[in-house]
Amino acid sequence: MAAAVKDLKITIVGAGMGGLSSALALAKEGFKSIDVYEYAADLGFVGAGIQLAPNMARVLDRLGVWEPIAREATNIKDTSIRQGSTDEELAHVDLGYVKEQYDYPHMVGHRFSLANYLYEGCKKESAIKFHFNTPIKSIESFGPKPVVFAAPRDGSEPLRVEPDILLACDGIKSNIRVEMLKLLNVDAKVIDTNQAAYRIMIHRDQIKDDPELLALLDGDTVTRWIGPKRHIIAYPVDNKNIYNLSTTQPDTHFAAALDATYTTKGSKETMLGVFGDFCPKVQRMLNYVPEGEVCEWKLRVHAPLPTWVHKSVALVGDACHPTLPHLAQGAAQAIEDAAAIAASLIRLPDTTPESINKGLRVYEAIRKDRAYALVETAAASGRTLHLGEGAAQEERNKQFAALKAGTGKVPDKWADADVQKILYSFDPTKETEIHFDEIFNSLAPEDIPVNGKVNGANGHL
Repeated sequence: MAAAVKDLKITIVGAGMGGLSSALALAKEGFKSIDVYEYAADLGFVGAGIQLAPNMARVLDRLGVWEPIAREATNIKDTSIRQGSTDEELAHVDLGYVKEQYDYPHMVGHRFSLANYLYEGCKKESAIKFHFNTPIKSIESFGPKPVVFAAPRDGSEPLRVEPDILLACDGIKSNIRVEMLKLLNVDAKVIDTNQAAYRIMIHRDQIKDDPELLALLDGDTVTRWIGPKRHIIAYPVDNKNIYNLSTTQPDTHFAAALDATYTTKGSKETMLGVFGDFCPKVQRMLNYVPEGEVCEWKLRVHAPLPTWVHKSVALVGDACHPTLPHLAQGAAQAIEDAAAIAASLIRLPDTTPESINKGLRVYEAIRKDRAYALVETAAASGRTLHLGEGAAQEERNKQFAALKAGTGKVPDKWADADVQKILYSFDPTKETEIHFDEIFNSLAPEDIPVNGKVNGANGHL
């Protein structure tokens, strides 16, 4: 590494999980100039529960923020998969082995806790500067030095920003991705999954007189109730003060506005109707949601991209690999991206645009195949969980029965030991350290995709 590498100016678009993790990982590697541009006026974090898998924890621990996150989280000891209509347990999986095998337990927590401690970690780094209320509105050039324009929401003049490296952590709606793909003549539109989700949080004081629901809140279990085309996954967060529920169901509210909106105000009556054939326990939980506080999210992905990198710009997280929630890996995969980016850039032999481009493509090589494989596994797991009546559902339930008898695999891929091995054993920092030189030295100067296909430059992917 040349000494000047740490002086490279890095701009990050977006202060979500990918942006915060990238900023902190780069600062921990010694980069001195990291600017984060964020549309929101501040990071008044909201959100629901989030699963804190070992592959995420491993990175967060290296970044120095895992300990406070873990203190507020719940250590999950097992998972119970149940028939939504009857509450009959279809399968039970003990997760006690996870910490022994992967060095970190499988925990669940509040999204605020994860984002807040990442942000607090960033604030301790003098290299990181946040520009709130200042979205990036347009990109003029992807290199040799990227040029973007920031538009402060206070009405002041747009700012010309010209870093050495630009990381687009601006989510599934990424404007940077749109412009990159347009420039490269690639068509990868957002895909309608025909699925939506409710995010629900039930507070302890709401269920203080309901012993059955209090037992769920006081437990260490992730519970999933499944039914045709729908499921609910639930677990305790916030030091067991909140019971978090996340649903998936057919989308009936977003069809007219595929590219315009991702959330809509929901009706409690409609929500109860969606799960009207689920068991009384589930009905009681859903009834605790206050009228007027029902919000529904559209679940969207986009087609796999032929490249995540152009010149000195790289896409990160949901900007390049949004996923359905059925493996609980969305944030974890963005955090893996951050670790790989930092480990790649710190190994640059010099600060030329050519080396920067190749370094970013090493990140892509480390992460791309894995990310897209997990996107497909999540989608496949959802299809299995949501089977309606028929032979396929009967076969799935036979698999659940075999699992209960100790002789089968888990149809719910999130709880399957073989899938967990793929998920939890991966270390993006070590993978980058091991393979950087080999990949970097194998890369030719960047080729431009023709008709959506990359010629040569990313041929190893």
